[in-house]
Amino acid sequence: MKFPSPVPVQWIAELIGAVVTGNKNGLATGINEIHKVEEGDLVFVDHPKYYDKCIHSAASFIIINKETAVPEGKALLVCEQPFEAYLKIVRHFRPFTPSDKLISDSATIGEGTVIMPGAFVGNHVTIGSNCVIHPNVSIYDHTVIGNNVILHAGTVIGSDAFYFNTKKNRDVWYKKMESCGRVIIEDDVEMGSGCTIDKGVTHDTVIGRGTKFDNQVHIGHDTVIGKNCLFAAQVGVAGAVEIKDGVVLWGQAGVSKTLTIGENAVVFAQSGVPSSLEGNKSYFGTPVDDALQKRKELVWVKRIPELWEKVKRLEEKE
Repeated sequence: MKFPSPVPVQWIAELIGAVVTGNKNGLATGINEIHKVEEGDLVFVDHPKYYDKCIHSAASFIIINKETAVPEGKALLVCEQPFEAYLKIVRHFRPFTPSDKLISDSATIGEGTVIMPGAFVGNHVTIGSNCVIHPNVSIYDHTVIGNNVILHAGTVIGSDAFYFNTKKNRDVWYKKMESCGRVIIEDDVEMGSGCTIDKGVTHDTVIGRGTKFDNQVHIGHDTVIGKNCLFAAQVGVAGAVEIKDGVVLWGQAGVSKTLTIGENAVVFAQSGVPSSLEGNKSYFGTPVDDALQKRKELVWVKRIPELWEKVKRLEEKE
């Protein structure tokens, strides 16, 4: 999430009750989680496993619960509960604001766009021209939709990320990491009925121009999908995935988190993708492999009973 304007790090420290070490005169431009940090961002860390990764990431300001050496030009904001500090910043800059209308007064709707009965358009949503929003679509706050977009009935755009701060030394193990990112849907996208697109935790979930979804496709937080992709029914993509242009995912394919699928890759139905894939190849199976190789393996698997019978006959002859 980008702040409306750069914010002095000392002001943020006062807001969250932190002590600043390092660059005390810095200006923070936004807040991000570790997978998406950029220069000028705040990031928080509360586990020793991730201290070094956060401190040496692109982030300029680190909310942390331990005093340590500060890289040149950066600042540490030292406080007892970095996660609670993160929540306080999010709630200050992106507070939950109820809407009592189906189409918020703060939404911007382009010329020629049709919004069917029962659809909900939240606060500060932008929808371009010549779009069709079918009945019972829900578009959460701060979503950005381009031109010529079609969203079929029951689709939900911008629901919260499935993302939690985990500590097993407290009553509630999984504490919600409140989402302050957005969903951005570019021009000429079409989504079938019952799709669910999660907003970014702190960054943006992006659906590229010309991409088409069948019914019941789920896209996790902070995932960036390229242009002209095609996803069949019940495809599921986890968080912080990068899918390049022209990728095809056939029905019920599942994609794990924080990986990349290269341009024009094709993943066949019911395949599981646990790690990054090269582009311009076809894949099949769980875990996926080159589709031709996987088919050869299946042929040999089917021949196991036949081969076993041959082995038994040879043993009997001996």
